Amino acid sequence: MRLEGEGVLLRIFIGESDRWHGKPLYEAIVRVLREQGLAGATVLRGIEGFGADSHLHTSRILRLSEDLPIVIETVDTAENIERILPWLNGMIEEGLVTTERVHVVAYRGGPSAHNPVGAPPESSRE
Repeated sequence: MRLEGEGVLLRIFIGESDRWHGKPLYEAIVRVLREQGLAGATVLRGIEGFGADSHLHTSRILRLSEDLPIVIETVDTAENIERILPWLNGMIEEGLVTTERVHVVAYRGGPSAHNPVGAPPESSRE
């Protein structure tokens, strides 16, 4: 099944060593997003980056960092994203949060009634 519409992408930039009540902040944020019923979340671990202080964080062996960049992304309705922002305000001490409007095309499991198994796609890429 294919779902399509407008949504908001929430992107959260934090450090791997950031903590919330003794646990990694990224884990706590994902838990809150799930508990608050958002559509999903992905945590990405960067291999290198720097923030406002220009301090370089890298995974290269000669400069091994224990504070690599972490990006958490979630896409949901504008209402759900707005509802979660106060939670983040109370959790993030240092980082960056961005939002942007996006066009969403979501594919859900199972064959669609419009494209049964074995049928060619409606449009082909050539």
